Amino acid sequence: MGIWLVVCSPSTMNTNDQISYLALGDSYTIGESVGDDERYPVQLTEALRSRGIDMLDPVVIATTGWTTLDLKSAMDNANLEGRTFDLVSLLIGVNDQYQGKIFEEYGPNFRMLLRSAIALAGGNPEKVFVISIPDYAFTPFGQQRNTEKITRELNAYNATNKLIADQYNVSYFDITPISRLGLEDPTLVATDGLHPSAEMYKRWVQSLIDDVYKKLTR
Repeated sequence: MGIWLVVCSPSTMNTNDQISYLALGDSYTIGESVGDDERYPVQLTEALRSRGIDMLDPVVIATTGWTTLDLKSAMDNANLEGRTFDLVSLLIGVNDQYQGKIFEEYGPNFRMLLRSAIALAGGNPEKVFVISIPDYAFTPFGQQRNTEKITRELNAYNATNKLIADQYNVSYFDITPISRLGLEDPTLVATDGLHPSAEMYKRWVQSLIDDVYKKLTR
């Protein structure tokens, strides 16, 4: 249950056209059960560097087990006021579902987080993107539970976060179909039997790299 909370200081902000990136989320962003360089924010950063983008190391605010309200609290305590980033990603909600939180509260909580993400991108929704929640029903861990219920509920969560992303004209990347390959291709699941492997994160990055690159070069 690790945390990788990096709060940017003036030395990590935009200088000499270097691109700053803030990744917000939970275990899927912190990269539970994979190496530091295998987390999707790091893989995305390296992919952008390979295309000639001068990326700073990503700033990540994420911890395994965080709900939407946990992430909001962490952001409030991260001394981010007045700071902006060239790129901000948001992936949150699986723990709201897993912990049995009231579903009707997810939409308002997610909206609040997305508004904060846009503010941290200097008020520009073009610099923000949302990633859908993976479906852990398609993992060995998930197979021990009510898989139909997990998938049904996560479909509802993802319909909600996509609707809100669309309302704010924020890019939305649906990686959930990739996560549903976890049973037919075990290499996509980490050794803990639940979280994505480095290979799955690689596929996420491959699915969104072209659009994210365009955000930074248009």
